Amino acid sequence: MKLPWRGEKRPKLASPDDRMTLIEHLAELRSRIVRALLAVVLGIIVVLAFYDHVLNFLWEPYKALCKRKPKLTCDLQFIGPLEGFTTRLSIATYGGIILALPVIMWQIWRFIVPALHAKEKKYAIPFVLSSVFLFLLGGAVAYWTLTPALDFLISWSGTGVTANFQVSKYISLVGLMVAAFGLTFEFPVLLVFLELVGVLSPQTLVKQWRYATVIIFVLAAIITPSGDPYSMMALAIPMMIFYVISVVIGLIAQRRKRRAAAAAD
Repeated sequence: MKLPWRGEKRPKLASPDDRMTLIEHLAELRSRIVRALLAVVLGIIVVLAFYDHVLNFLWEPYKALCKRKPKLTCDLQFIGPLEGFTTRLSIATYGGIILALPVIMWQIWRFIVPALHAKEKKYAIPFVLSSVFLFLLGGAVAYWTLTPALDFLISWSGTGVTANFQVSKYISLVGLMVAAFGLTFEFPVLLVFLELVGVLSPQTLVKQWRYATVIIFVLAAIITPSGDPYSMMALAIPMMIFYVISVVIGLIAQRRKRRAAAAAD
Protein backbone atom coordinates (compact mmCIF):
# COMPACT_ATOMS: atom_id res chain seq x y z
CA MET A 1 0.00 0.00 0.00
CA LYS A 2 1.38 3.40 -0.96
CA LEU A 3 1.68 5.87 1.91
CA PRO A 4 -0.29 9.12 1.39
CA TRP A 5 2.70 11.38 1.95
CA ARG A 6 4.87 9.63 -0.63
CA GLY A 7 2.96 11.03 -3.61
CA GLU A 8 3.64 10.05 -7.18
CA LYS A 9 7.22 9.40 -8.20
CA ARG A 10 8.47 12.52 -9.93
CA PRO A 11 9.72 11.97 -13.45
CA LYS A 12 13.37 12.90 -13.92
CA LEU A 13 13.77 16.07 -15.92
CA ALA A 14 16.89 16.42 -18.00
CA SER A 15 16.56 20.21 -18.16
CA PRO A 16 14.11 22.99 -17.32
CA ASP A 17 12.85 22.73 -20.87
CA ASP A 18 11.27 19.39 -19.99
CA ARG A 19 7.71 19.70 -18.74
CA MET A 20 5.63 17.87 -16.15
CA THR A 21 1.95 17.34 -16.88
CA LEU A 22 -0.69 19.13 -14.84
CA ILE A 23 -1.58 15.90 -13.01
CA GLU A 24 2.10 15.37 -12.14
CA HIS A 25 2.37 18.93 -10.85
CA LEU A 26 -0.71 18.50 -8.66
CA ALA A 27 0.52 15.15 -7.32
CA GLU A 28 3.90 16.67 -6.54
CA LEU A 29 2.27 19.66 -4.82
CA ARG A 30 0.05 17.37 -2.77
CA SER A 31 2.96 15.27 -1.54
CA ARG A 32 4.96 18.40 -0.60
CA ILE A 33 2.00 19.87 1.31
CA VAL A 34 1.36 16.60 3.15
CA ARG A 35 5.02 16.31 4.21
CA ALA A 36 5.04 19.90 5.43
CA LEU A 37 1.80 19.37 7.36
CA LEU A 38 3.17 16.22 9.00
CA ALA A 39 6.21 18.20 10.14
CA VAL A 40 3.91 20.89 11.56
CA VAL A 41 1.87 18.26 13.43
CA LEU A 42 5.04 16.83 14.98
CA GLY A 43 6.10 20.34 15.96
CA ILE A 44 2.69 20.96 17.56
CA ILE A 45 3.05 17.79 19.64
CA VAL A 46 6.49 18.90 20.86
CA VAL A 47 5.21 22.37 21.82
CA LEU A 48 2.23 20.88 23.66
CA ALA A 49 4.62 18.71 25.66
CA PHE A 50 6.50 21.83 26.81
CA TYR A 51 3.54 24.21 26.83
CA ASP A 52 4.12 25.80 30.24
CA HIS A 53 7.75 26.60 29.43
CA VAL A 54 6.76 28.11 26.08
CA LEU A 55 3.99 30.20 27.68
CA ASN A 56 6.38 31.55 30.31
CA PHE A 57 8.90 32.42 27.60
CA LEU A 58 6.27 34.37 25.63
CA TRP A 59 5.07 36.02 28.82
CA GLU A 60 8.56 37.26 29.78
CA PRO A 61 8.50 40.59 27.82
CA TYR A 62 5.37 41.67 29.70
CA LYS A 63 6.86 40.51 33.01
CA ALA A 64 9.91 42.66 32.30
CA LEU A 65 7.64 45.67 31.79
CA CYS A 66 5.77 44.88 35.01
CA LYS A 67 9.05 44.95 36.96
CA ARG A 68 9.70 48.45 35.65
CA LYS A 69 6.11 49.56 36.33
CA PRO A 70 4.79 47.80 39.47
CA LYS A 71 1.32 49.36 39.05
CA LEU A 72 0.64 47.07 36.08
CA THR A 73 -1.36 43.89 36.57
CA CYS A 74 1.09 41.29 35.31
CA ASP A 75 -1.23 38.27 35.38
CA LEU A 76 -2.72 37.20 32.06
CA GLN A 77 -6.42 36.38 32.30
CA PHE A 78 -9.10 34.68 30.26
CA ILE A 79 -12.79 35.56 30.28
CA GLY A 80 -14.33 32.64 28.38
CA PRO A 81 -14.44 28.93 29.30
CA LEU A 82 -12.79 27.92 26.00
CA GLU A 83 -10.19 30.68 25.89
CA GLY A 84 -7.55 28.69 27.78
CA PHE A 85 -7.95 25.77 25.38
CA THR A 86 -7.89 27.90 22.24
CA THR A 87 -4.83 29.78 23.52
CA ARG A 88 -3.02 26.49 24.05
CA LEU A 89 -3.86 25.47 20.49
CA SER A 90 -2.71 28.84 19.14
CA ILE A 91 0.65 28.63 20.89
CA ALA A 92 1.10 25.02 19.78
CA THR A 93 0.27 25.93 16.17
CA TYR A 94 2.65 28.91 16.07
CA GLY A 95 5.40 26.86 17.66
CA GLY A 96 4.75 23.85 15.44
CA ILE A 97 5.13 25.95 12.31
CA ILE A 98 8.39 27.44 13.57
CA LEU A 99 9.82 24.02 14.47
CA ALA A 100 8.75 22.65 11.09
CA LEU A 101 10.17 25.61 9.18
CA PRO A 102 13.28 23.78 7.85
CA VAL A 103 11.05 21.03 6.44
CA ILE A 104 8.59 23.55 5.00
CA MET A 105 11.33 25.55 3.26
CA TRP A 106 12.90 22.34 1.93
CA GLN A 107 9.58 21.19 0.48
CA ILE A 108 9.07 24.60 -1.17
CA TRP A 109 12.53 24.42 -2.70
CA ARG A 110 12.07 20.86 -3.92
CA PHE A 111 8.80 21.86 -5.59
CA ILE A 112 10.39 24.68 -7.59
CA VAL A 113 13.60 22.77 -8.43
CA PRO A 114 12.35 21.38 -11.80
CA ALA A 115 12.10 24.93 -13.15
CA LEU A 116 15.76 25.67 -12.37
CA HIS A 117 18.99 24.92 -14.18
CA ALA A 118 21.61 22.64 -12.65
CA LYS A 119 23.77 25.60 -11.59
CA GLU A 120 20.82 27.13 -9.73
CA LYS A 121 19.88 23.88 -7.96
CA LYS A 122 23.13 23.97 -5.98
CA TYR A 123 21.71 26.84 -3.92
CA ALA A 124 19.23 24.50 -2.19
CA ILE A 125 21.07 24.20 1.14
CA PRO A 126 21.99 27.93 1.36
CA PHE A 127 18.37 28.80 0.51
CA VAL A 128 16.93 26.62 3.28
CA LEU A 129 19.53 27.57 5.91
CA SER A 130 19.36 31.30 5.20
CA SER A 131 15.54 31.26 5.14
CA VAL A 132 15.33 29.52 8.51
CA PHE A 133 18.05 31.70 10.05
CA LEU A 134 16.48 34.96 8.85
CA PHE A 135 13.01 33.94 10.04
CA LEU A 136 14.36 33.10 13.49
CA LEU A 137 16.34 36.35 13.50
CA GLY A 138 13.19 38.29 12.65
CA GLY A 139 11.30 36.49 15.41
CA ALA A 140 14.08 37.30 17.88
CA VAL A 141 13.96 41.00 16.93
CA ALA A 142 10.17 40.99 17.38
CA TYR A 143 10.55 39.36 20.80
CA TRP A 144 13.19 41.92 21.77
CA THR A 145 10.95 44.86 20.82
CA LEU A 146 7.87 43.53 22.64
CA THR A 147 8.62 45.22 25.96
CA PRO A 148 8.98 48.78 24.57
CA ALA A 149 6.10 48.11 22.17
CA LEU A 150 3.79 47.11 25.04
CA ASP A 151 4.96 50.11 27.05
CA PHE A 152 4.12 52.40 24.13
CA LEU A 153 0.69 50.85 23.60
CA ILE A 154 -0.22 50.97 27.29
CA SER A 155 0.84 54.62 27.53
CA TRP A 156 -1.83 55.53 24.97
CA SER A 157 -4.62 54.32 27.25
CA GLY A 158 -4.26 57.40 29.46
CA THR A 159 -3.66 57.99 33.14
CA GLY A 160 -5.73 56.07 35.65
CA VAL A 161 -6.29 53.16 33.27
CA THR A 162 -4.94 49.77 34.37
CA ALA A 163 -3.80 47.18 31.85
CA ASN A 164 -5.43 43.78 32.26
CA PHE A 165 -4.55 41.63 29.27
CA GLN A 166 -6.47 38.62 28.01
CA VAL A 167 -4.11 35.73 27.44
CA SER A 168 -5.55 35.03 23.97
CA LYS A 169 -5.13 38.63 22.79
CA TYR A 170 -1.62 38.85 24.22
CA ILE A 171 -0.54 35.61 22.53
CA SER A 172 -2.20 36.77 19.30
CA LEU A 173 -0.13 39.97 19.36
CA VAL A 174 3.09 38.05 20.05
CA GLY A 175 2.31 35.56 17.28
CA LEU A 176 1.54 38.30 14.76
CA MET A 177 4.70 40.20 15.69
CA VAL A 178 6.90 37.12 15.27
CA ALA A 179 5.19 36.16 11.99
CA ALA A 180 5.40 39.70 10.57
CA PHE A 181 9.06 40.13 11.45
CA GLY A 182 10.04 36.59 10.46
CA LEU A 183 8.37 36.74 7.05
CA THR A 184 9.66 40.25 6.37
CA PHE A 185 13.20 39.15 7.17
CA GLU A 186 12.89 36.71 4.24
CA PHE A 187 13.04 39.79 1.99
CA PRO A 188 16.79 39.43 1.15
CA VAL A 189 16.36 35.74 0.27
CA LEU A 190 13.75 36.70 -2.31
CA LEU A 191 15.92 39.49 -3.74
CA VAL A 192 19.02 37.30 -4.01
CA PHE A 193 17.01 34.49 -5.60
CA LEU A 194 15.59 36.88 -8.22
CA GLU A 195 19.12 38.13 -8.92
CA LEU A 196 20.50 34.61 -9.31
CA VAL A 197 17.80 33.59 -11.80
CA GLY A 198 18.22 36.82 -13.77
CA VAL A 199 14.87 38.46 -13.00
CA LEU A 200 16.57 41.37 -11.21
CA SER A 201 20.05 42.84 -11.50
CA PRO A 202 22.03 44.50 -8.71
CA GLN A 203 22.38 47.57 -10.93
CA THR A 204 18.58 47.92 -10.99
CA LEU A 205 18.44 47.68 -7.19
CA VAL A 206 21.10 50.38 -6.87
CA LYS A 207 19.23 52.73 -9.23
CA GLN A 208 15.92 52.22 -7.40
CA TRP A 209 17.25 52.58 -3.84
CA ARG A 210 15.29 55.78 -3.13
CA TYR A 211 11.97 54.16 -4.08
CA ALA A 212 12.98 51.04 -2.16
CA THR A 213 13.65 53.09 0.97
CA VAL A 214 10.22 54.70 0.88
CA ILE A 215 8.50 51.38 0.18
CA ILE A 216 10.39 49.64 3.00
CA PHE A 217 9.42 52.24 5.62
CA VAL A 218 5.80 52.33 4.44
CA LEU A 219 5.58 48.53 4.54
CA ALA A 220 7.22 48.46 7.98
CA ALA A 221 4.58 50.87 9.26
CA ILE A 222 1.77 48.79 7.73
CA ILE A 223 3.10 45.34 8.61
CA THR A 224 4.01 46.02 12.26
CA PRO A 225 1.00 44.65 14.22
CA SER A 226 1.55 46.82 17.29
CA GLY A 227 1.93 50.03 15.24
CA ASP A 228 4.52 51.47 17.62
CA PRO A 229 7.59 53.37 16.34
CA TYR A 230 10.06 51.06 18.12
CA SER A 231 8.86 47.98 16.26
CA MET A 232 8.59 49.89 12.99
CA MET A 233 12.21 51.07 13.15
CA ALA A 234 13.36 47.64 14.32
CA LEU A 235 11.77 46.22 11.17
CA ALA A 236 12.68 48.94 8.65
CA ILE A 237 16.37 49.36 9.51
CA PRO A 238 17.29 45.65 9.12
CA MET A 239 15.37 45.57 5.83
CA MET A 240 17.50 48.46 4.55
CA ILE A 241 20.65 46.64 5.65
CA PHE A 242 19.43 43.46 3.95
CA TYR A 243 18.72 45.45 0.79
CA VAL A 244 22.36 46.59 0.67
CA ILE A 245 23.61 43.06 1.41
CA SER A 246 21.42 41.70 -1.40
CA VAL A 247 23.01 44.15 -3.83
CA VAL A 248 26.51 43.14 -2.72
CA ILE A 249 25.71 39.42 -3.10
CA GLY A 250 24.19 40.09 -6.52
CA LEU A 251 27.34 41.94 -7.66
CA ILE A 252 29.56 39.10 -6.43
CA ALA A 253 27.41 36.49 -8.20
CA GLN A 254 27.39 38.60 -11.36
CA ARG A 255 31.19 38.89 -11.31
CA ARG A 256 31.57 35.14 -10.88
CA LYS A 257 29.28 34.49 -13.84
CA ARG A 258 31.35 36.80 -16.02
CA ARG A 259 34.59 35.10 -14.97
CA ALA A 260 33.08 31.67 -15.64
CA ALA A 261 31.88 32.81 -19.08
CA ALA A 262 35.29 34.29 -19.87
CA ALA A 263 37.04 31.09 -18.79
CA ALA A 264 34.67 29.01 -20.94
CA ASP A 265 35.50 31.15 -23.98
